[in-house]
Amino acid sequence: MTRRICIGVATFPLVESGVIPLSNLLDVLNPLSDNIYVITGNSGVALAEKHKGANFHSVNHKTDRNTFARISNYIWAQISISFKLAKLSSKVDVWLFFLGENGLLLPMLTAKLFRKRVMLCLASYDMRVSRAQQDSLSVPLTLVSRINLALSNRIILYSEKLVEEWNLKKYRHKIAIGHQHFLDFENFKVLKFLEKRDSLVGYVGRLSSEKGVLDFVRAIPIVLEKRPDIEFFIGGDGHLRGGIEQYIDNNVLRDKIHFVGWIPHDELSEYLNNLKLLVLPSYTEGLPGILLEAMACGTLALATSVGGIPDVVKDGETGFILDNNSPECIAENIIRVLNYPNLGAIAMNARSLIEQEFSYEKALENYRSILASWTQFT
Repeated sequence: MTRRICIGVATFPLVESGVIPLSNLLDVLNPLSDNIYVITGNSGVALAEKHKGANFHSVNHKTDRNTFARISNYIWAQISISFKLAKLSSKVDVWLFFLGENGLLLPMLTAKLFRKRVMLCLASYDMRVSRAQQDSLSVPLTLVSRINLALSNRIILYSEKLVEEWNLKKYRHKIAIGHQHFLDFENFKVLKFLEKRDSLVGYVGRLSSEKGVLDFVRAIPIVLEKRPDIEFFIGGDGHLRGGIEQYIDNNVLRDKIHFVGWIPHDELSEYLNNLKLLVLPSYTEGLPGILLEAMACGTLALATSVGGIPDVVKDGETGFILDNNSPECIAENIIRVLNYPNLGAIAMNARSLIEQEFSYEKALENYRSILASWTQFT
């Protein structure tokens, strides 16, 4: 690119799980932009120390279970983001909206008011997530999602499969396929070969309805009826944590399930290297980072065929696919996987695929191509 552009990145204030995706995106955009302006909040603010070359602007957001307070806080956060976006617009060529698109309607309208081009990168699809969570606000959130899609100049998806899965065919003319995922292979690597690992089956991620974690937990007693030797692991936090722990206690499963809560990212590789199988029974996904990290660590993956997962998980080759999210199906497939031949070879196939497709260079090329073809600054 002979002239680089100034890029603004706006997110809704982040929970902890959004920090690494945003950090990766900023790393990828840095060599493609003269300046980067970032509007984020909550956990996302911690990235200002790491990405000192970017200009960070913070917005705070408080969560609340009360519907009125939730709506009020939600609107106030959008007003705050919009105000900061307006002040920065003279410095920014393109705004990239990333993570929490339902909380970015007012900022989207503000960017359009200032005649700025807007890219909407869908790491997940909030409309699908709110429905899976049976959110009481799913109807207005669905409307917000549709408005954002219509207003955006460019929509970035992680996989071609998401065009049909998320019913985005009407926007095909402005969809680009790419991702910001890349791994630190010095950190996420095989420390213990699969053959030397115990039969430990786990889930790592947000404890939320759309992730299918309750179905995983309900599958555990079914597995133990046939394979009492298997141990289980849960790492993560979220609004379902209390219900999951209550289920574990009610079914006397404390001796069989290791529950550790949220895992700091710099400790994740060690945990993944102790798992033989990671289960991700999600109802909706973009492309889960934990899947890529597990595969890089030589850990087998069993996942539903949603989002970009089928692009990397090929049943019996680089991992295993669930037909559905039911506890019975999950239990049946956990046993199937652990009895499958040549598991070590499958784990190494997965590691090789991740090394080839999810390097920093690959992610950089993704975004260089998207920006070059769209902005015409080549």
